[in-house]
Amino acid sequence: MTQTTFLGEVKDAVTPRATLLVVGVIALQLLFIASYVGALHDPKPKDVPFGVVSPQARQVVTRLDRLAGSPLDPRALPDERTAREQILNRDIDGALVVHPSGTTDTLLVASGGGTVMATALENLMTALERTEQRTVRTVDVAPASDQDFDGLSSFYLVVGWCVGGYLCASILAISTGARPANPRRATIRLLVMALVSVVGGLGGAIIVGPVLDALPGSTVALWGLGALITFAVGAATLALQGLFGIIGIGLAILLVVIAGNPSAGGAFPLPMLPPFWKAIGPALPPGAGTWAARSIAYFRGNDTTASLLVLSAWALAGIAITMLAATLRAHRNGTPLPTQRR
Repeated sequence: MTQTTFLGEVKDAVTPRATLLVVGVIALQLLFIASYVGALHDPKPKDVPFGVVSPQARQVVTRLDRLAGSPLDPRALPDERTAREQILNRDIDGALVVHPSGTTDTLLVASGGGTVMATALENLMTALERTEQRTVRTVDVAPASDQDFDGLSSFYLVVGWCVGGYLCASILAISTGARPANPRRATIRLLVMALVSVVGGLGGAIIVGPVLDALPGSTVALWGLGALITFAVGAATLALQGLFGIIGIGLAILLVVIAGNPSAGGAFPLPMLPPFWKAIGPALPPGAGTWAARSIAYFRGNDTTASLLVLSAWALAGIAITMLAATLRAHRNGTPLPTQRR
């Protein structure tokens, strides 16, 4: 092969489109590194919702509120029962119950919401109590399962459902072209995506529940959650592909993997993340899914409404945009719509 022939083949292979795709891959790679390292390299508690039960609650709240770095967002509570209820309702992440008649106070935590947070609160309270010549006894109100190391099983379960969603949608589109040719094909893809979501949701719930015993809670509830997460991510991926073609796969990865996973509150709960990731996490499928999964597993299903609404919004938007993109494309190509056929 002559040098001229080789250079000609290289020129034919490296088209402008291929060049743009390679540049896009490099951009995703660098964004992946920046997002994960930026979110997780230096976790610190910041404004953690925290209850205080004490005869001198106002003074204790003021003291905790003035801690350097503002690790806590303290509020006075009337009694220990209220503190426990608010933890189980996921209104607060922990509470200090002061016992003035002795020198040992009680710290209430919930490792089911993330053992890292529970440990951080215990370390912080232990140090503060020591300065007052007091000790603290930790009580775990919603303990993580012994088979759920660091409370991460919920997060990995949701990640698996998300991966299934965007991979299935990508395969459905790439198999016959990245953009749906017409509304009928788009409808079929959405129906297949729904079927896959039901099967994948059930499979994930069975694996983490009856098979591995990694998570407590209702298997049926986790099944429903898994189906919703998978379909929401899949429908969103189909929508992005309908709008942008194969580039839509990269955009789905950007939203779900690069932005969504480090901000999901999996490795570190939301109050320990930097402000940007803390803000976007609840609005993305991995974050909404992780919160809901932990609520189902450890908090009696409390405080899942907002997360389920977020996931439903992604699913409905995905359906609407997928169908709209297919309809507009069919119209541009002159393909008769189903209602126009005789």
